[in-house]
Amino acid sequence: MRSALRTAREAAGFTQDQVAQEMDWSLSKIIRIESGAVGVSPIDARALLRLYGVTDKPRVDELVGLARSTRVRRWWSSYASALPAPYTAYIGLEAETSSVLCYTPTKLPALFQTEAYAAKAVRRDQPSADDQSQVEVRLARQREVLGKDDPPHITAVIDEAVVRRIASDPRTMREQLERLVSLSGEPNITIQVLPFAAGVDGFPNPFAILEFPDPTDEDVMYLENGLGDDVVDQPDLVGPYRHEFERLREMALSPAETQDMIKRIVGELD
Repeated sequence: MRSALRTAREAAGFTQDQVAQEMDWSLSKIIRIESGAVGVSPIDARALLRLYGVTDKPRVDELVGLARSTRVRRWWSSYASALPAPYTAYIGLEAETSSVLCYTPTKLPALFQTEAYAAKAVRRDQPSADDQSQVEVRLARQREVLGKDDPPHITAVIDEAVVRRIASDPRTMREQLERLVSLSGEPNITIQVLPFAAGVDGFPNPFAILEFPDPTDEDVMYLENGLGDDVVDQPDLVGPYRHEFERLREMALSPAETQDMIKRIVGELD
């Protein structure tokens, strides 16, 4: 549904901003609908299709029917009001992805975090937010994404500093490191550490690239930076980050070398 509405909007020559103005909606509503973070009501679907000039009755009926069938409450709905719009949009996209490529130079990917690590991380990331809700969302994401019958393949490049400075107390550190070792043994998870030996380079901010099973869906990137996170779906912007990710993978330790490193660090805690 999200792909069909976005394709219709682009074919009609509208930007998301223009649609928001024409429909008298917030921009975040358009972003969430097109990202799949929220469903679209049949009434809103008809209004959008009318705006886009889609008049073929069988096609309209098909899309309105799809909107009706997908208008269900998602697990993150109860948290939506407390979460930034880009983050909510990312959660919706993550639920549909077939592959995730992520680079994390300062912290572990949220899908890999233990509850204790997550509690420390959210206080650092968003100190004004409801800490407990933020932790619950991260843990729920893990259950919903990693616990699926057909979970996405996740490839993560993690800076060595993140692994060595995982937590301020040994107990939390051991638990988190052992979880990384366990996850690295899963067939759908690849973890590689970017070592200090890679040197000083212009490494980018944290980012994640999402790929989807439908080949007509463009890759989407979630970009984190000090000015606010953003969801990016323009191929000309996502492409350079994909190239950068492959470069970082080449510089990183192999999955086996990474697992050996983490095990050695765990051994040093004894």
